Amino acid sequence: MEKLRKQLDSLIDRLSRSEEFRAKLNDLKSVYPFSEYEYIISHLLAAKKLALEEYYELRNDYIDRNLYLYLFEISAPRDFDEVWAHGHLKQLVFALQRPSKKLDKKYSGQYDFFLPPSVRIEVKASRAVDFELDEPLYIKALASDSNRPFDMNFQQIKPACCDVFVWLAAWRDTIKYWVIPSYEVENSSFYSKGQHRGNVGEGQLHLNRETIAKFDKYLCKSTALEVAIKRAFAKEKKLRRRA
Repeated sequence: MEKLRKQLDSLIDRLSRSEEFRAKLNDLKSVYPFSEYEYIISHLLAAKKLALEEYYELRNDYIDRNLYLYLFEISAPRDFDEVWAHGHLKQLVFALQRPSKKLDKKYSGQYDFFLPPSVRIEVKASRAVDFELDEPLYIKALASDSNRPFDMNFQQIKPACCDVFVWLAAWRDTIKYWVIPSYEVENSSFYSKGQHRGNVGEGQLHLNRETIAKFDKYLCKSTALEVAIKRAFAKEKKLRRRA
């Protein structure tokens, strides 16, 4: 949105009475779907200061930069964390199965997916939003190259209940994936134990501008998730044996 606003502000300079037009914008009342942006673009087109080809280019560039903006319009956290994230991951890794006692006799709802023959997977998801703005999520949504502060809090982490963690994080323009052995989450200096009083073995972990680079070694492409999960599981077994 920041880039689009700058582009439109530059285009307003093409108008013969640009300052007068900006003054009108200050008093403009917007009601969906009629917005400030629609008002600016329609005036630029009518004044022939914006060619139709330029408009198409402006529109396509915006769409490319906001492919995943719709994810920030999902208001209920559960709908994002479980419904979208679980469904999205299942589309990427077809071999994932919903766990059950038939697959794992010890299963009692403590993890999200099972990858045969024996990998227990917990999924966590979050969205990158401007930490300092008090606005709806879709307004606070950040692009992956933004310098604005954010804080993605992965909560209710229970390392003892799974072998591998898969974390998903959405920006306006991309989705990132981390695949991490449970042991390395549990022993990370960024993992805070005791999120809720009395909940033994449960904690949380924050990814923000200061910490996110520390997890780069766990980043994975969407097309390589299944392989990454299997490698993380093999590493998990080695680490637990040594511990």
